[in-house]
Amino acid sequence: MLHEWLAMIRGEFAHYNREKFQQDLLAGLTVAAVALPLALAFGVASGADAAAGLVTAILAGLLIGGLGGAPFQISGPTGAMSAVLIVLAARYGLEGVWMAGAIAGLIILATGALRLGRIVSLIPTPVISGFTSGIALIIALGQIDNFLGIKTPAAERITEKIAYYFEHGVDPNWGAVALALAVVVVMVYWPRIPQGRHLPGSLMGIIVATILSLLPGIDAPAIGAIPRTILLEHRLSLSAIPWENLGALVVPALSIAALGSIESLLCAAVGGNMTGIRPHNNIELVAQGLGNILIPFFGGVPATAAIARTSVAIKSGSVTRLTSIIHSLALLVIVFALAPAIGRVPLAALAGVLLVTAWRMNEWHAIRFFFGKRLKHAMIAFAVTLAATVLLDLTQAILIGFAISSLIFMGQMSELQITRRAVDGAQMAAAGHGDNHYHNNAAVYYLSGPLFFAAVRRLHEAVEKHDPASARLIFSMRGVPLIDATGIEVLREILHRQHMGGGNLLLAGVDSRVQTLLQRSGFLDELGRQRIYWGTDEAIVALGADAPHPSLLLEDLTGDVSHDAQASLLFAPHAERAEKTETDF
Repeated sequence: MLHEWLAMIRGEFAHYNREKFQQDLLAGLTVAAVALPLALAFGVASGADAAAGLVTAILAGLLIGGLGGAPFQISGPTGAMSAVLIVLAARYGLEGVWMAGAIAGLIILATGALRLGRIVSLIPTPVISGFTSGIALIIALGQIDNFLGIKTPAAERITEKIAYYFEHGVDPNWGAVALALAVVVVMVYWPRIPQGRHLPGSLMGIIVATILSLLPGIDAPAIGAIPRTILLEHRLSLSAIPWENLGALVVPALSIAALGSIESLLCAAVGGNMTGIRPHNNIELVAQGLGNILIPFFGGVPATAAIARTSVAIKSGSVTRLTSIIHSLALLVIVFALAPAIGRVPLAALAGVLLVTAWRMNEWHAIRFFFGKRLKHAMIAFAVTLAATVLLDLTQAILIGFAISSLIFMGQMSELQITRRAVDGAQMAAAGHGDNHYHNNAAVYYLSGPLFFAAVRRLHEAVEKHDPASARLIFSMRGVPLIDATGIEVLREILHRQHMGGGNLLLAGVDSRVQTLLQRSGFLDELGRQRIYWGTDEAIVALGADAPHPSLLLEDLTGDVSHDAQASLLFAPHAERAEKTETDF
């Protein structure tokens, strides 16, 4: 993997010149302006403080950005991660957050080292959208205290927090509410001003709110002192590791690792689409793991790649990973130069930033698509994942959403299409196409869909309902992409049934993968290899007639028998016509 990283760096900085450096410099400064208010807000939202958010952004930009698998990735504290950490902080304190973050870093590092970077592709889009919306709701509800300028007891779940408000009531600090609303208004309308594109709306909102907080009569809680260092006084140390809670922190660490991996790889995919540069997912995970192992020892919180900051970097003309490093250095200068001013920023202003950020986090285009097109399976997976995210642990939410999507998929896959066509031996004999004795009591079953445990029993039921054991059956399996052990067993049961009753079973159009499994299971030896044909026409001819022009009676057995309309089918004696004929039906 080291060779891959070195090769990537050589390609990234090939033909690097002063002009490209200027692009990286401008993009880095622009990202720093965007990252500053978000780092402050997400540090507070994580259950830590604004200083922890700044330290996380600085170190993540240097370590993860410098070592990552894509030149455009910008990492730092994120809203999704803060939703996990606020619960962890309420339960185990900051020591638990730091330790779980370090363990999560080890897990992410191992995931990348084992080259499991493609795992994110296994998570369905509705689950990701529901997960994101659930996190956005947690962030928004978690800012009620700061929005109202009040302080209520910490709660492990957001539902407990909401219940407290209803049980005890609240006495809002209207000055804080006004400041938060001012930030919301600025963030919404600032981009519509021509000059607004030169300064992020979140940063402008914080500046406005901080100035307004100095007016007489407004007494809103502020961030407080910001230390001029990236090595915070309160941080993880070897002597302060909470060994007694180590076992209990494994599950939260898995949540952080899962979320960090998913968000980073999704960000890499989005950035790759925007730039046309293919990210190296496994290298990215190794960098994320290393960064999250080290950051807690400086007092920061777990970090991940951030889509918002990454997209800003790309749109600002970023060329290489120097953009991430420059953004970190700019934040470091701000910490040393503007710490007193940052300390006066009202917490209500950060609440306003997070409320707008939470709204924008929702994947509205995907939500409109799911519900606008009435895609029931997607709507169910989205709603269940969202509810589980808000009400349960985030790892459980992902697992539940994935399980629901898998069950829905299995339900859809189990819709095995079965069409039965009875061979009309009398018409064949009248047309001079063989002795009708060989074609009476014969039927062709056209199968479309996988023959697996959730669907294949319907085939057995259809055969027993419509054909006696003395019948001659042909299963056209050109539409069967796979078969499992249950499917093979059902075929064996049907074969034995027909043999015991004096009937027969032939197969036609068997996929090579299916045929391999049938051979491995021994079913082909029982059936006889001479009973497998390329096309259905060949199988019908093999029943005893020489002519390739049988007539069939059509029945759709997907549900109940829908019609008995007679249809004439011309079977050509060669494979191409046989394949076309089956496709036409």
